[in-house]
Amino acid sequence: MTDVSLSTEAALPDAAPPEAALPKTALPKTERPTRPAMLRGWRRCCPACGQGRLMQGFLKVADHCPACGEELFHQRADDGPAYFTILIVGHLMAPLLLWSYFYFLPSPVTLSTTFAAGCVVLSLYLLPRIKGAMVALQWARRMHGFGGGPDV
Repeated sequence: MTDVSLSTEAALPDAAPPEAALPKTALPKTERPTRPAMLRGWRRCCPACGQGRLMQGFLKVADHCPACGEELFHQRADDGPAYFTILIVGHLMAPLLLWSYFYFLPSPVTLSTTFAAGCVVLSLYLLPRIKGAMVALQWARRMHGFGGGPDV
């Protein structure tokens, strides 16, 4: 009988390290922490430094951070913040509306007036914060030009 032994050195050819095989543009970039960036965005602060203001007005995102100079004009929040605001407000207010209707039995005018005002106030509170968090998420994930490379 012959002794057959397989060695990993003989079975595998010499290979270059994976970093050398990839072009420089394909190497992964350092990760940006998503959770702290989104919390800064929720507070409407710059996702990079947390010092400058993210918003120029109520919903207009500033072109750059006044504190660190990070470019913020790359953001593409579009209709996402409005959809999330409607989703959250609807899921909070609908059960509350049903509960108050069956528990307190208010008049329909009182109920509709109270909950219409509540929905407007809650929406105005949430909308800029959700938009800030979405812009910060895009910054943290290097989406839409926030990575310094070409927008893919």
